[in-house]
Amino acid sequence: MDLLQNLFNEVYHTLTNFQSRLAVFYLLLTILIVAVLWVIRGRPTSFVAYLLPKEVYRHKSNIVDIKIFFFNAVLGGAGVFAAVTMTPLMTSFVLDHLLQMTGRSMAPVDDSWARLALATLIMILTLDFCKYWAHRLHHETTILWPFHALHHSAEVMTPLTANRNHPVFLILRQLIYTVIVGAVQALMLFLLMGKIETLTIGTVNAGYFLFNAFGSNLRHSHVWLSYGPVLEHILISPAQHHIHHSIERKHYNKNYGEVFAIWDLIFGTLYVLKGYEKLSFGLSDQNGERIEQPYPNLRSALLHPFADSWHALKKGTRWELKSKDLAERQSAS
Repeated sequence: MDLLQNLFNEVYHTLTNFQSRLAVFYLLLTILIVAVLWVIRGRPTSFVAYLLPKEVYRHKSNIVDIKIFFFNAVLGGAGVFAAVTMTPLMTSFVLDHLLQMTGRSMAPVDDSWARLALATLIMILTLDFCKYWAHRLHHETTILWPFHALHHSAEVMTPLTANRNHPVFLILRQLIYTVIVGAVQALMLFLLMGKIETLTIGTVNAGYFLFNAFGSNLRHSHVWLSYGPVLEHILISPAQHHIHHSIERKHYNKNYGEVFAIWDLIFGTLYVLKGYEKLSFGLSDQNGERIEQPYPNLRSALLHPFADSWHALKKGTRWELKSKDLAERQSAS
């Protein structure tokens, strides 16, 4: 009963917490955006078929998404992920030591709106910069990639695909955020504010509220939404994230960014769309050759990344699952 209660609480929190993309409020806004696009695009099908196509939502890949979501919800309800969510503590720890080393007061030098706006902007950019590198690190580090490959193995995408993550990936990502984001946030606040202002944190959360409200769920969906070539040099559109999930060779390891495209632009990983592109999702090698689905069920999704990571460590190269390997794995199962 405790397990079921924890699961219920975690799912309820996911659907009601404004920091979750799957909050009902954001899902309703997503439906509204899709309705507008449906009208603009000439109502090609019934709205229900446009919003919830059977070939997407009944796909085996989506069924695995659902199972992973509930499995991680059980772990979340048990406090597994909360145990490594220590970014605020790291920020406070580093900030306190900076203040002690310099003898500065905890009081802010200046709490004007201009300084608050600057602090908010820098914090949002800092968070996004760290998310870019945490994401890229999982793609380009041989032993980490298998735990993130589960997310990229999705052959169709729905808003729930954003939660198609291995528990190890979630823990490692949170630990990276704790160290890097916590330390850099503390440095930025030390230089600009002198302390963590509740109002500053609130405005940062407001920024992510806008990000979630205006189409973040379309990043993992069948609905194409591009911002155009000019704006896509600044912000990552849902269509650009579709490119990140594409198996095409020209899309390989492109568009790591979450909110801002500037990091991809600076570090040479930006792919800007010139128009609509028909895409196929899933895993591929760097030559664009599709890798057959290695995670057809929950068991393989949870267990096989450990073996894949170990093989990558022994070989010292990026893990790529070939058809022969898959056949051996399936026969062993």
